[in-house]
Amino acid sequence: MTASIDIDRARREFAPQVTYLNTAAYGLPPRAAHEAMLAAERDRAAGRMTTGQMDEVVARARGAFARLVGVPAERVAIGPQVSYFVGLVASWLPDGATVLVAEEDFTSVLFPFAARPGLRVRPVPLESIAEAVDGTVDLVAVSAVQSADGRLAPMEDLIEAARAHGARVLLDATQAAGWLPLPADRVDLLVVGGYKWLLGPRGTCFLTGDRELLAQLPAVAAGWYAGAQVWESLYGLPLRLAGDARRLDMSPAWQSWAGHAPALELLERVGVDAVHRHNLAMADRFRAGLGLEPGDSAIVSVPVPEGTAELLREHGVVASVRAGRLRCSFHLYTEEADVDRALELLADRVTVG
Repeated sequence: MTASIDIDRARREFAPQVTYLNTAAYGLPPRAAHEAMLAAERDRAAGRMTTGQMDEVVARARGAFARLVGVPAERVAIGPQVSYFVGLVASWLPDGATVLVAEEDFTSVLFPFAARPGLRVRPVPLESIAEAVDGTVDLVAVSAVQSADGRLAPMEDLIEAARAHGARVLLDATQAAGWLPLPADRVDLLVVGGYKWLLGPRGTCFLTGDRELLAQLPAVAAGWYAGAQVWESLYGLPLRLAGDARRLDMSPAWQSWAGHAPALELLERVGVDAVHRHNLAMADRFRAGLGLEPGDSAIVSVPVPEGTAELLREHGVVASVRAGRLRCSFHLYTEEADVDRALELLADRVTVG
């Protein structure tokens, strides 16, 4: 990895044309990542793209993600989306298993279990999910950070409770990885969609976790890319899957991975701790401007009148509405001026207290 850089230097790698407070919907690519994805497509159009080049960017992305969350690369599988990997876990559970989930969590965490016949899915409030773990629970599946409003799961309490009762923990870190330090080496499974805080294009996802548990998951979508030797696994039997987490890989959408590897490497150079400090500083500046106490999330959700998001967009500020509230999310490319611009437009429109 090349030398580390600070937030100010990293911010110069982005070129938003608006005040962008919408990373919880999708992240912005740094210039090098954007150009790498376009270059891969130009090479394809010209007939110059090679599979070796694409294998290299997948390996780079896998390695950078592994280093970001603190796990060995051989314990990282790659795929296209969160629900695929959650579906693997749902298919692994035995009939009659109980899955504890958070009410109103993102449906990519909920639907694969609800769609699997024979499972008992028990929703509880996020704030009490650790206390709800008991001897009847086989798996707890929850987002580390809630998509709708940015609330953080009580991860340490949850890990402790699950260990005490013999339950497994599946953590969806799609809204967390890249800015929030994570206990990736202490949860059983961690899944991350790459197109938000990890700054990748749509179509990249990672699964990591306990080595023995990863080996138990069924490779229901196994194909050539899951082979022990990828380019020797194209035709015919016998089954010859990789001996590590790659056995769960799906064939990559090459251009997406070409555009993700440089983005992950930029985050690695900045460091999750530095991004965490910056993002919380921007979020707390926003909260203070609205008369709110400091928080622990890079996502801030506030009640606003209908039409507020459209008003912001008309004035060049991009945010989202989720669960009936304005959701603003702050990442390493956010500046103080961006926060102040949003506050100026939101004056007298946010109802708090």
